[in-house]
Amino acid sequence: MSRLAIEGRARVLGDDINTDYIISSRRKRDSLDPQILRQYLLESLDPDFAATVKPNDVLVAGENFGCGSAMEVAATVVVGAGIKAVLAKSFSRTYYRNAINNGLLPVICDTSAINEGDRLSITLGDGFHIRNETTQTDLTAEPLSPVVNAIVMSGGLVDCFQTLGGFPDPAQI
Repeated sequence: MSRLAIEGRARVLGDDINTDYIISSRRKRDSLDPQILRQYLLESLDPDFAATVKPNDVLVAGENFGCGSAMEVAATVVVGAGIKAVLAKSFSRTYYRNAINNGLLPVICDTSAINEGDRLSITLGDGFHIRNETTQTDLTAEPLSPVVNAIVMSGGLVDCFQTLGGFPDPAQI
């Protein structure tokens, strides 16, 4: 079984972070290129946020992350910024699916004890292992289905199709 390991700094957000907060819909009129749009990540909440993002930072949110419109660019811009995972108490179903399709790891867990700047390690293989290295505590996450796990491990839906020639067969996972 292959593994995905992410180690990064927590970037803590609140509840109800909608897709227009993640990337303003007016920005997608200029471009849909995540490498261009990444400079506008979360600008509605903090105009300087995007400039402070480091590769492997982990977004940490409360309830209902990614609510609002179903624009896929709200997931691709997060990936374009070098963020590989979002931990949240809950996700909108559309954002959750867009994240998976784009190879962004959506983790449903209790995020209330994670503080801005905490060092997090996330390992996805046969299940999750999530640790707050700063507080030396482990977090329990809702498991991914075998098919979703395979899609995320492949880097997203398109990469999964290219690698496997179609959807993963649950019987072979």
